[in-house]
Amino acid sequence: MENKKWTVSSVLGLLLVIVFAITCIAPFIYMILMSFTKSTTLTLRMQDINFSDFSNFSHVFNKSGFFGALKNSIIVVCCSCFFNCVVASMAAYGFEKKRFPGREKIYNMYVATMMVPGQVTMIPVFIIMKKLGLLNTYFSLIVLIINAFGVLLIRSFMAGVPDELLEAAKVDGCPEHKIFINIVLPLIKPVLISLIVFTFVTSWNDFLWPLVSTTDSDMYTLTVALSLLKTQYGTNYGLIMAGAAVSFIFPFILYVFLQKQFVEGIALSGVKG
Repeated sequence: MENKKWTVSSVLGLLLVIVFAITCIAPFIYMILMSFTKSTTLTLRMQDINFSDFSNFSHVFNKSGFFGALKNSIIVVCCSCFFNCVVASMAAYGFEKKRFPGREKIYNMYVATMMVPGQVTMIPVFIIMKKLGLLNTYFSLIVLIINAFGVLLIRSFMAGVPDELLEAAKVDGCPEHKIFINIVLPLIKPVLISLIVFTFVTSWNDFLWPLVSTTDSDMYTLTVALSLLKTQYGTNYGLIMAGAAVSFIFPFILYVFLQKQFVEGIALSGVKG
């Protein structure tokens, strides 16, 4: 009897998971199907779908400046991931493994900046960037991605790195920078991959700051270029969905290849923190 109840509950659980999965996947399927139409409404009709017609994708890359925006997004994302990992890992190493006066107070103040919405600081940052002549540059698009979240994430993981291991390396005469590069970084690789995924998605999907800080169309990122498709080409929702599909595919591919390390890094950060 118990076995029968377990079987029924497992079937119901499986059905629930399937329904949930379909609910999550349905918008992406709709987006892909819609990108092969020339519909002027958001109503998807099967007779309008033509899988051999790639004119929407061709139009996106050849006539909308989308290719340049894609290049800008790739540059900004790659630089953001690199510098965020470098700065966050070095700061986390200092806060976790070094002893200095006011360490916890400085760390708490730094982490507290996560509570301040980006919209609050956007105007002051814009004024600073303007006075420094940094608007319409990659630097202005990259620097705001570096924040306290990466330090918080990596420090919680780095707490599991044995202090004895680092002390033994010092006794053997290993310089500080080699300890960090050759010992600490390989041990925190899972959480670095998690941070890369977080940074990639955040930077790739960022819209408001690139819209504010870039007035030159040559510096537009993918999200800004995507927002302009409707005003430039009327109400061709097939064209808009083609642009959205291109924007979606890159973070999706990244997560597919790094999902194991991503989940491992998040899980171990929670356990060791």
